Amino acid sequence: MHKTAEIIKVGIADMNIAKVPDLIRTTGLGSCVGVVLFDQRAELAGLAHVMLPDSSFSRAEPLNKAKFADTAIKELLEVMIQSGAKQVSIKAKIAGGAQMFQFSGSSDMMRIGPRNVEAVLQQIKELRIPLIAQDVGGNSGRTIEFDPKTGLLQIRTVNKGNSVI
Repeated sequence: MHKTAEIIKVGIADMNIAKVPDLIRTTGLGSCVGVVLFDQRAELAGLAHVMLPDSSFSRAEPLNKAKFADTAIKELLEVMIQSGAKQVSIKAKIAGGAQMFQFSGSSDMMRIGPRNVEAVLQQIKELRIPLIAQDVGGNSGRTIEFDPKTGLLQIRTVNKGNSVI
């Protein structure tokens, strides 16, 4: 008897994992970055919806690790390894990080999308996870859905249609 594939939904500043045959999806990626870590051999994928680059400015207790690039990717990696993924087999794909608002001047605080992308890339590099595809920047929101079986990330970009990386 085959299990019916479900779609695991990940909210803003949230993370989760999915095993084949399930898919994992997040919507509303504007300046946020969707980080997919996956181990195709283990048929396992994780997705973090990263909202901000750096947790050091957060006053929240307890800290929502999924919200920040510097904590979300490490946390997601740990959860995946506990769930059967092998660190050496894990690869990454990312999408999002749009510049959602046009500002006069370029205040760094307003560059949330680009800063999120930079912070995510830095973490992936530090954790020695190969980044095999990305669809970042621009100024349109995205919805992404990942299939741990095929390793394909479907991206629906507002006003731009669909693509797969």
